[in-house]
Amino acid sequence: MQAVRTINRALSSALTLVGLVGTFVLLSVAPARAGENVFVEVTPNSVQAGSRVSIKASCDNDNNNRQSSVHSDAFGSVTLRPDKGFLTAQATVPRDKPADQYPVDLRCENGQTSSTTLTVLNMASPSKGPATGGGGMAGGRGTGSLLVFGGVALVATAIVLGMAGGRRRPGAGS
Repeated sequence: MQAVRTINRALSSALTLVGLVGTFVLLSVAPARAGENVFVEVTPNSVQAGSRVSIKASCDNDNNNRQSSVHSDAFGSVTLRPDKGFLTAQATVPRDKPADQYPVDLRCENGQTSSTTLTVLNMASPSKGPATGGGGMAGGRGTGSLLVFGGVALVATAIVLGMAGGRRRPGAGS
């Protein structure tokens, strides 16, 4: 009986402690203020010079119905237009843009700002493979055909041997 009381006290103490910690956590968290949703993103965020990027931004939910602008040394200034609750645009990175990381800065009409980074790559175009012909010189069946025919022959042999071994000989057994 004493053990049951001890367990009840321990459970009661543990639940009280959990309740106090939960209350402290809930009271210490600052409430989220509605409308603080300012961001800019560039897709893809790494591109070859000469490629086109899509820009998606938000100037706070209440201000996404007004035009805003984005500027980057990678592509210059672009006007963002409202589109399904966000601000969107597309921009082209010039072919001669040096490879580097370029900041993309959003400036909203309400004075808020945000920034992200666009990485411009300037890799040489891949060369074509060697001119080895169209394969017309290859003759006969390849290894794949031999493997298929060999597999079929092996399965057929196993079936025939299985059927022959499974037959009973007359007079041997009963």
